[in-house]
Amino acid sequence: MKRPLRCVAAACWATLILAGPPAQAQAVPATSTTSAPARAGASVPVQFTLANGMTLIVKPDRRAPTVAHMLWVRVGAMDEVDGTSGVAHILEHMLFKGTAQLGPGEFSRRVAAMGGRENAFTSRDATGYYQQIPSNRLEEVMKLEADRFANNRWPDDEFRRELEVVKEERRLRIEDSPRAMLYEVISGATYLASPYRRPISGWMGDLETMAPQDAREFFQRWYVPANAAVVVAGDVDPQQVRRLAERIYGTIPARPVPARKARIEPAQAGARRVEHKAPAEQSYVALSYKVPQLRGFEPGPEGDDALALTVLAAVLDGYSGARLDRALTQGPDRVADSAGAGNGLWGRGPQLFTLDGVPAPGKTPEQVEAALRAEVAKVAREGVNEAELQRVKTRWVAAEVYKLDSVFSQARELGTFWVQGLPLDASERLIERLKGVTAAQVQGVAARYFGDDQLTVGILRPLPRDPNARPRTPPAGLRH
Repeated sequence: MKRPLRCVAAACWATLILAGPPAQAQAVPATSTTSAPARAGASVPVQFTLANGMTLIVKPDRRAPTVAHMLWVRVGAMDEVDGTSGVAHILEHMLFKGTAQLGPGEFSRRVAAMGGRENAFTSRDATGYYQQIPSNRLEEVMKLEADRFANNRWPDDEFRRELEVVKEERRLRIEDSPRAMLYEVISGATYLASPYRRPISGWMGDLETMAPQDAREFFQRWYVPANAAVVVAGDVDPQQVRRLAERIYGTIPARPVPARKARIEPAQAGARRVEHKAPAEQSYVALSYKVPQLRGFEPGPEGDDALALTVLAAVLDGYSGARLDRALTQGPDRVADSAGAGNGLWGRGPQLFTLDGVPAPGKTPEQVEAALRAEVAKVAREGVNEAELQRVKTRWVAAEVYKLDSVFSQARELGTFWVQGLPLDASERLIERLKGVTAAQVQGVAARYFGDDQLTVGILRPLPRDPNARPRTPPAGLRH
């Protein structure tokens, strides 16, 4: 479990880990379209559904002759089964290894020759592939992406070589990072039934026994048109992009999306505590509380509380000099070198509110834990003031404007909303809902959701570093 990013402003999309099993896309005529309400000063994204069930989302932005093109597949680490953890991630790597038309690495070389850049990512909830290119090369990139989505293939020895790269990535990013290892331990303690208990990178034992057929079967099962969306943002005309998509992506044969079974996390009944010992300079403590999530924009108590918790996280740690910074890291009696808060607003799996901190010299993780909990208890007891609320809300509105500077950010946000099953204007709706959160609501959630029955505490206990240890070199082929 990676620590939640700060869920402030419209950047909340960065932490969107989708809510509940999304409804399967249905094959509908290619004339099916929807669009978001217009917003002053911004182009309107438009959504089409191709005849094979694939979704197309287009957002024009004519300020520069560039385009962000993304392919999203609604499948991630949470869709794996025990024994094959990490298969979604290794499959993402294998999509760069060729088709009947392209050899290994040829996709990337062609995009580079266009003057573009490309990469991919795997999360718990989705897998994404993207290119940023001159707008006059969009058709070429769409043909490349459609080819590997429909026709990905590679020899077994190519898989085995790439698996070694993925294993080295895990060593570099997880096993050599004490905090990353701590969060894996926390995930295993926090979640019993939810697939969020498994790491995106996969357990090393599963990677050691991963077979080429595991990745091929995962590809055949989940990489189907009705489980995918193409997002294009930039210097384009929506109707022209639609015609391209119908010709290039729309001819991929339709197949049903496999049924997803809900895996309900059982109620917790008491605090859980875990420790991880590793060579590190400082100790570290993380508190994870199970909290409700936002599943849509219809009014309701769980959604209202999820929004209020997001505001609470921003009041605690949404700007320089926020409450945790002032209370824990400043003054002669400070207990922490750093302290933070974040709220998982929505996701396909259960969400957490996280508090964390690094003890100051001479202080212990237990002292930091007590100080973090005391700040939440203070909000529950005394509430927050209007100046604090207005400050975080103003920052959210400003971030809505700043995000328009990047066509890639616009495309990624729209893709994330699609994975969530949310409307195209989810960002605007979210900001309006957050602006309406009151001080009383923030005080209420601080009092309701921070008891021991929702809590898992993880502590990193530092061990001396090996003076002879040499830094690990990033593996050749590291993609992201």
